[in-house]
Amino acid sequence: MPRTSIPHLKSIAELLEELGGIDPRRVPLNPPPGKATEDDVVRIQERSGRLFELVDGVLVEKIMGFPESVLGLEFGSILRDFARRHDLGIVAGADGAMRLMPGLVRIPDVSFIAWGRLPVRGKVPDEPIAGLAPDLAVEVLSKGNTPGEMARKLKEYFLTGVRLVWFVDRKKRTVEVFTSPDQARLLTEEQTLDGGDVLPGLALPLKQVFDLMPLPADKPAARRGKPRRGGAK
Repeated sequence: MPRTSIPHLKSIAELLEELGGIDPRRVPLNPPPGKATEDDVVRIQERSGRLFELVDGVLVEKIMGFPESVLGLEFGSILRDFARRHDLGIVAGADGAMRLMPGLVRIPDVSFIAWGRLPVRGKVPDEPIAGLAPDLAVEVLSKGNTPGEMARKLKEYFLTGVRLVWFVDRKKRTVEVFTSPDQARLLTEEQTLDGGDVLPGLALPLKQVFDLMPLPADKPAARRGKPRRGGAK
């Protein structure tokens, strides 16, 4: 997988292209691109309350709107309850930073980590950035996420040992399920999401979570039903 090589980039435009064609407002200039460290990730969050990922020495702001936050928390709550009920592992939310490899810190909107991946079973790592890759990474797509950015994240996740990735699109009301960077299936809100080999037995009717979201303008409001509660099986 190609990686950013900051010393050989000639312009900010080239850097942004390497990062997936993202908005330049998401990349701070202090510290200078290529010079940022994990300490900067922690410091900028403490100082500003904003979340930043680290990609080859470049801080990249993590963006999420209110609807995406609600949707991510709904998925996270369901996964946490299922994982607890079946004693499978832990679930982290949208500020759970993880060091996938040296120089690469990503923050999935939701992540599931099986007990066997934790340094000490049953204990959450006592560090602001956990040095591990999740078994499942969930990304709730926001307005500023570009196809190039998400394609890069997808490759990084599987390169570092992630077993399952979900891309949740609240506007299209779909979940794209990846078992590898080039193996995917698209589920609509009328279908049921399963956990595959990562969360065996999980069965989540997607209408249960998407009913919380505002309907697109081209869909009549009559389709909105009362959300069914109770979580996944």
